[in-house]
Amino acid sequence: MENREFIESYLSEVRKVAEAISVADIDRAIELLFEAWKNGSQVFTCGNGGSASTATHFACDLAKTTIVQGKKRFKAYCLNDNIPLVSALINDEGFDNLFYEQLKGRFEEGDVLICISVHGGAGRDKAGLWSQNLLKAMRYARDKGGKTIGFSGFDGGPMKEIADACIVVPIDSTPQVESFHLALEHLICSCLRQKIEES
Repeated sequence: MENREFIESYLSEVRKVAEAISVADIDRAIELLFEAWKNGSQVFTCGNGGSASTATHFACDLAKTTIVQGKKRFKAYCLNDNIPLVSALINDEGFDNLFYEQLKGRFEEGDVLICISVHGGAGRDKAGLWSQNLLKAMRYARDKGGKTIGFSGFDGGPMKEIADACIVVPIDSTPQVESFHLALEHLICSCLRQKIEES
C-alpha cells in the first residue's frame, strides 16, 4: 500500500468515527464537570497504559486551560501521577486496588471520577481481565455519592453501564480510540472554559 492510500484511508476512518460519537454523551460529561466546578468539588482522572497519559493530560487541562481570571479554578488530580505511591499500592494492595485505594482517602460526596479505557473493562490478556481497577474505582465513587464519567471505545464495555456519562468511541481500533479520547478531553476543556467565562 502506498503512503498516500494509507493516509487517505486512515483520515476517512477518522471522519466516520467523529460523526458516530454521541454528542449527547459529551454534553452530559460537560454538565457533570461544570456542576463540579460550580460546587468546588474535586475531579479525579485515571487510566491504564496509553490511557494513563490521557488521564494526566486531562487533569492538567482541567487545572490549567480552564483558568479564567477572577474565577475559581478546577480542583483536578490524576491518580496515575505519583509513581512511588502507584508502585507501592500495586506491590502491597494489587493492581485491581490501585485507584480504589487512593480514592478511599480523598474522594468525597459530589466529587467526579473520570476513568479512561480503550475497552471499558472488557477483554483480557495474560494478566486477566482488563481495567478492573477502573471499574472498582467507579463503583466506589458511585457508592460514595459521587459522579463518574467514562471514556471508552469498541462497544463501551462494562464501563458504559456503570458511568453516569460514558463517551464511547465506536471503533475497534486502539490507536483511533486513544486519539479520539485526547481530542475529546480538549473539546470538553475548551467548552468548560467558555462556560466559566460566561458564568
